[in-house]
Parts: sequence; C-alpha cells; structure tokens
Amino acid sequence: MTATTTPYAGLTAPSTARRLLTAPTTGPLAALLMACVFFSLSTDQFLTGGNFSLIVQQVMVVGTLAIGQTLIILTAGIDLSCGAVMAFGSIMMARMAAEGTLPPLLAIGLGLLVCAGFGLLNGVLTEKIPLPPFIVTLGMLNVAFALTHIYSKEQTVTGLPGPLTALGGTFPLGHTDITYGSLVTIALFLLFAYALSGTGWGRHVYALGNSVEAARLNGVRTSRLTIGVYTVAGLLYGVAALLLVSRTGVGDPQAGQTDNLDSITAVVIGGTSLFGGRGSVLGTFIGVLIVGVFRNGLQLTGVASIYQTLITGVLVILAVTVDQISRKKAR
Repeated sequence: MTATTTPYAGLTAPSTARRLLTAPTTGPLAALLMACVFFSLSTDQFLTGGNFSLIVQQVMVVGTLAIGQTLIILTAGIDLSCGAVMAFGSIMMARMAAEGTLPPLLAIGLGLLVCAGFGLLNGVLTEKIPLPPFIVTLGMLNVAFALTHIYSKEQTVTGLPGPLTALGGTFPLGHTDITYGSLVTIALFLLFAYALSGTGWGRHVYALGNSVEAARLNGVRTSRLTIGVYTVAGLLYGVAALLLVSRTGVGDPQAGQTDNLDSITAVVIGGTSLFGGRGSVLGTFIGVLIVGVFRNGLQLTGVASIYQTLITGVLVILAVTVDQISRKKAR
C-alpha cells in the first residue's frame, strides 16, 4: 500500500497568531497601547480612573458620529455633513424643550427624526439621481449649518429641562464617576459591531463596499441598502446631538464644526478603508480612543493644541498609507 499525496500537501491553514498580526485592528490597537504607555511614563495624572473616564466623555460625541461614518465609508461613501446635522438636531431639541414648544421627550424624538431625515435625503440624492457622496454631503453640510444659525438666531440655548441633560449624569464605579452617556456610546459600538459581523445586513454592507455590481448580481438590493445605511447614520447623528446637549448642558449653534473631520479621522485611524468593504466598528472604537488619548496626553504634558492637530494629521496620513500598501499587496 503506497502513500498518496494531494495537490495541497505541505500547506497549512494560517495560524491564529498570523491572523491576529494581519488583522486591520492590530496596528491601531498597538498604537493605542504604546500611546498609553508613553503618556503613563510622561505624567502621573494620565494613568488614573478619573482621567480615563474623562477621555471617554470627551470622545463619546465624536465616537457616536464615527459609528455612522463607519457604516457609510464601508459602502465606499463618505459623509461631510455629520457634524452640522448633529448641531442642527441639538439646537432643535434644546430650543423646543427650553421654550416649552414640545415636551422634552417629544423634542428629543423630533430631533432624532430630523437627523434621520437628513440621512435619508443624503442617501436618496446619492443613490437615485445619482450624485457623488462627497458632493451631496458637502452641500448638506452647508444646508444644515445655515439652518442651525437661522433657527437658533445665533443664540446659545440655556435652561434645558432634565430629560435633555440626563445622560450627562454620573454614577460611581469604584473611585471613578462614569457618565450615562459614555455607556450609551459603548452600547452603540457593541450593537453595530454585532450588526456588521453577525447579521445578513452587515454582510451586505461589506459586499456593497467591495463591489456594487457583484452585490447586485448576488441579490442585494443595493439602492435600498445604501439609502438605509445613510438613514441609520443620520439617526446616530441625532443620538450624538442628544449626547452633546447632555454633556454641555446647552444648545450651542457653534458646536460640531470640526466633528465631521474628527469622525473621519477616527474611522481611518481605526483601520477602515476609505475605498469601502474593509474595516470594523471595533477598529473605529480604537481609532476614537487613539485620538482621545493623544489629545488628552499631550494636554497633560503641556503640549500646545496646535501640535495636537499636527500629530492627528500625521496619524491620518500614516493610516491611509498603510491601507494603500495593504490593498496593493492583496491584489
């Protein structure tokens, strides 16, 4: 009896270690850990429960925006209007509730619906006309920005009722105070991490980003899916608006002016490809924390804010460069 061979003799499945090393989130996670070690050695104030709680509070608004941005970028789109839409939603909620136009809970609900409506309109214009997402959302940025200032009359809204600021409240966890808003953001990350990795909807989102035509040929209703993704993202911007109001305690018409860029920064640093079809919400969570840790650590070490912006820009360029190199190797 003779031994038989197969064409695949000698080949082995990739080891767990190799898969971990080549995962898109490995690099961002390593960068986050190294940043934490560096700032821990640089200042005694960094490695404390109170400071980590502060970091999460500082990034929870941009983090929630970044979840929606991740969904859109995974479909090979982009949304430049997210910060402006969030600002308009926050002003609507705050003014209607503060002036008694609507009960607070109804004001919150209407603000969420309006933000979702912006997302729906972005999706329809992108898919049905069709127009490039960059152009549609750039135009919507200006529309939302103008409406925010018209509706607010350039005035900050104060005297907000309790339901609008409830998520800014805290509860003790050991010797650290944790905000309810931080828990909401973490819960949303977990929810959409599962939605993308464990549901048919999530698999269709990735398929759409990889190839619209291939997804269509495999039975995916690409037009409906794209519109749905933009609408869900808009709803998330509404949640970010509520988190913003609850954290600041006011409705600020100047809020969110750079949050669109910050959300894209977090998504890209977290390993999601700007070309679609590759990335994860977990990576975005790590990217959000990287941005928050760098800004917090540099502030604690006395570095001027302009250098914080410089370092963030360098991180974005490095992340996109790594993505391009990995794409070329995959071809």
